[in-house]
This record gives sequence, C-alpha cells and structure tokens, in this order.
Amino acid sequence: MAKNTQPIAKRCKALGISPTVMGYSKKETNRNPGGQMRKKKSEYALQLTEKQKVKFVYGILEKQFRSYYEKATRMSGKTGENLLILVERRLDNVVYRLGFAMTRREARQLVNHGHFTVNGQRVDIPSYLVKPGDVVEVAEKSRSSVKFKRLTGEDAVMVTPPQWLEREKNALKGTVTKLPAREDIDMPIEEHLIVELYSK
Repeated sequence: MAKNTQPIAKRCKALGISPTVMGYSKKETNRNPGGQMRKKKSEYALQLTEKQKVKFVYGILEKQFRSYYEKATRMSGKTGENLLILVERRLDNVVYRLGFAMTRREARQLVNHGHFTVNGQRVDIPSYLVKPGDVVEVAEKSRSSVKFKRLTGEDAVMVTPPQWLEREKNALKGTVTKLPAREDIDMPIEEHLIVELYSK
C-alpha cells in the first residue's frame, strides 16, 4: 500500500500546520509556519495547499480523497464541510481521537493489524466510516499487549475525545454518539478552497 514517507516536521512546516495536529509534540515555536516563502501565493497554490493539508493530516492519497469529495457533493449541506466530516469518520482517525494511538499513522497501523472491532466484528480497514451508535474497542486478543495495557489502570492518561465520541473510563472501548460537526475538527483549514479546486 502506498504511503507518504516524508518526515512529519518538514511536511508540517511546508504546509503551515502545527505538528500537534498530527499528534506530535511541538518542540519549538514556529515563527514562520509557512516556511521561508513569504511572497504571496497564487489562488491555485492556496487551493492546492489546503487540499494537501487534509490529505497529509489524515494520511489519504489522491484517488481516495477524490472519492470522498465526490461522495461529499452528493450529500445535503455544504460540500466542504461534508468532506471534512467524512474523513473525520474514518476508523483510524476514531482510534486516534479516542486515545488508543499516539498518532493517526500509528492508529492506521493498529487497525491494519486487526487490533480493533466495531460492534464486536473485527475491522482491519482504516478507511471504514463509523456511524452513530457504533462501538469501537480493542479486540479481546490484543488487550494483554503492553501497548494497550498502559491505557488502563491508575496511571493511565485519559485523552479527552471530541464531543461526538465517548470513551469509557479504564476501558478499551469507545462509542460514536453522533456524527462529527465542523467545529469538532481542530485543524485550521479553509475547506471552500478545496471545493473551488475540484470545481474547476
């Protein structure tokens, strides 16, 4: 499976986003988040950058991202918001948002290796779209591993998930309580620019 292997920090700097969005600690303040380029970008360059931001943060390649866009156009409401909500519903993102993985990359790998179930059924497809009522939990056979043991107990650090997700305390289980809303997506993105890019 193809994947982007470019260093996280370098890519974040080029796209003008904080490494914390990716789940990585930000070691220093970036005084020039867009890199060294201070000249004004063209309209196309701005649109392309916004698209690349979302693809990079969620780890999605162009073909799949395009299919999300096409699906978003068929949904009611604003296409740009629909697009972001679709990628936010990915299982690998949900695993990350529930605090079962440190980064989305790690979450994708854990899902690929079959460590999670949705409503009791093992799902190893990172792009699987969750829906309200879905219960996501660590598979029974995986719970004894050191990776997941550290997520429960007295010393476990609980991550506060967004409002559309609920995680049971000291349990390796989370529930999708509703669909995510635009305000649940904590990334500086101007989605209308992506729509303009694809609309050409």
